[in-house]
Order: sequence, then C-alpha cells, then structure tokens
Amino acid sequence: MNNYFFSDMSVMLGRSMRHIFRSMDTIITVCITPIAMMLLFVYVFGGAIQTDTDNYVNYLLPGILLIAIASGISYTAYRLFLDKQRGIIERFHSMPIARSAVLWGHVLTSLVSNVISLVVIILVALIMGFRSSAGVLPWLAVTGILVLFTLALTWVAAIAGLSAKSVEGASAFSYPLIFLPFISSAFVPTETMPSAVRAFAENQPVTSIVETIRALLSSQPVGNDIWVALGWCLGILIVAYLFAVRAYKRKAA
Repeated sequence: MNNYFFSDMSVMLGRSMRHIFRSMDTIITVCITPIAMMLLFVYVFGGAIQTDTDNYVNYLLPGILLIAIASGISYTAYRLFLDKQRGIIERFHSMPIARSAVLWGHVLTSLVSNVISLVVIILVALIMGFRSSAGVLPWLAVTGILVLFTLALTWVAAIAGLSAKSVEGASAFSYPLIFLPFISSAFVPTETMPSAVRAFAENQPVTSIVETIRALLSSQPVGNDIWVALGWCLGILIVAYLFAVRAYKRKAA
C-alpha cells in the first residue's frame, strides 16, 4: 500500500460509480425483482401465510433486502470480469497507483450501489404499509448488519469475477445466494417446514440475519441471533477477502 492509496481508491470508486450513474439500469434491475417479489408475496400470498405479525410486509422486508443484496453483487463480479478480460486491470497496474485500489474501487462501488437499492426498496415498503417502532440505535444496528452482509457477499463476488472464464460464469454464481432466503425464515416461519428442510433453514446464515433484523425493527429482544449473524457475516467476509486477494494477486502477477 503506497502513501496515496486512499486517493487512488477514491479515483477508482469514482470511475465505477460513473459507470453506474451513466447506466442506471443496474440499480433499477436490482430493485425491480425484489420489489416485484414483495408485491407478490404481500398482496397475493400474504393472506395465506401465517406469521406472528399482523402486517406481513413487516415480516417479509428483511428477507427482501437480503435478496436485493445477493442480486446486486452479481454486477460487481460482472464489472470485475470485464475489467480483467479487457486488460484494464493490467493497464492500471502499469500506472503509479496502489494495485489494490482497483479491487477496492469495485468493492466500495458495490456497497454504495446496494445502499441506494435498499433505500429505494424500503421506501416502497413504507408505501405498502411497512412500519417500524425501532429507534435510531436499532436502525443503525440494522444498517451495520446490512453493510457487513453486503461486504461479505461482495468479496465472494470478487472471487467469481476474477476466476470466471465467461461473463455468464461471473454472474451466475449469485443465483444460489438469491435462492437461499427462500429456505430460511425470510418468508415463512421455519416451524412450518419439514424436519430436514427446517434443520437446514435454521442453521444457515440467512435465517439468523433475517431474525436479527426483524427483531431490531420491531423493537424485540434479539437474543443470540445477532451474535450468530455477526459470526456468519464476519466469517464469510474474512474467508472471501483472503481468497479474493489471492486471486487478484495471481492476475496481477
């Protein structure tokens, strides 16, 4: 890391963000599917789903936010793959800039664009009747968990973008991540699931994250779920970061 790492990183961030703002379909596409799912489940399936809340959109929103993040990070893998394929990464490395600034530029762009998408989805949820009794601190905790989850999945996306052999391979990795909330407590309580499915649902990361966010937004005790959620997020973040940096160094060699 040289003395100009942060200025180099800000330049790379600005470059990636300009690409997004010149083509807003990235954020629009990320928002449309989760919003459509939220409309479908609330207004079509919501009346048939039994939960412990009177307002199904309150129960549903945490899972929708995680689906939006899982969908959004696929674009990070896609953009990183294009930079690799077109030789742009090698071109930047020939310049007097911090090498890791290029990678961090993509990661921070993912974080900023996903935050924008989440804000749009929450605004739509408010129109649909979402209400929260949470104060400032619980909302800050929710924000922190979502940011941590976004960073963790973004580093997973970086591995895919650097390792993929095709554009399709770079973005297709996100499909299992998008599907994961469906086998969790995001849409229905796990008590309604068959025993084998329930065992998986209760011991995968999405359930603990969803339960933590749901409890924080409804001003309920979070219990051990918050520590399990943080453990999953930090574990995925650290492992994915190490593998992504290793893959990046191989490409930069």
